[in-house]
Amino acid sequence: MINWQKVQEYAQNGTPEPPQRIEKSEDEWQKELTEEQFQITRMHGTEQPHSGEYCEAHQPGLYACVCCGTQLFDSGEKFESGSGWPSFSEPVQKNVIRYKTDNSFGMRRIEVLCNICDAHLGHVFPDGPEPTGLRYCINSASLKLLEGES
Repeated sequence: MINWQKVQEYAQNGTPEPPQRIEKSEDEWQKELTEEQFQITRMHGTEQPHSGEYCEAHQPGLYACVCCGTQLFDSGEKFESGSGWPSFSEPVQKNVIRYKTDNSFGMRRIEVLCNICDAHLGHVFPDGPEPTGLRYCINSASLKLLEGES
């Protein structure tokens, strides 16, 4: 099981190898994504709190990367954090998320990206529920819900 110590190790030393890699040019991504999806996933943007499609979603399924379709989070690990973004306690597999130290905006955080295509997803924090103690704070625009799958 992943925990905050493991997340920090991954951010410093590298994440386990992904099952595959998908690489495209910026122009290719721009043609495939909406303007908001491109801004968030490829330009490391963020959506306004409480504005995302999946912030209040409760239907069962798997949440996949909007860019490459890799399954990232199970709805069973989604919880109400009050943060304004969909929050999950752990990914479906340890090698689908890449962790990167982010010192932007005068803060020290750990950014989470799709380990398959490098899409920016959001950040992870050590204030989530047990047993992981993690809160993956994810932009709705970086996800697509595959309802009924899990």
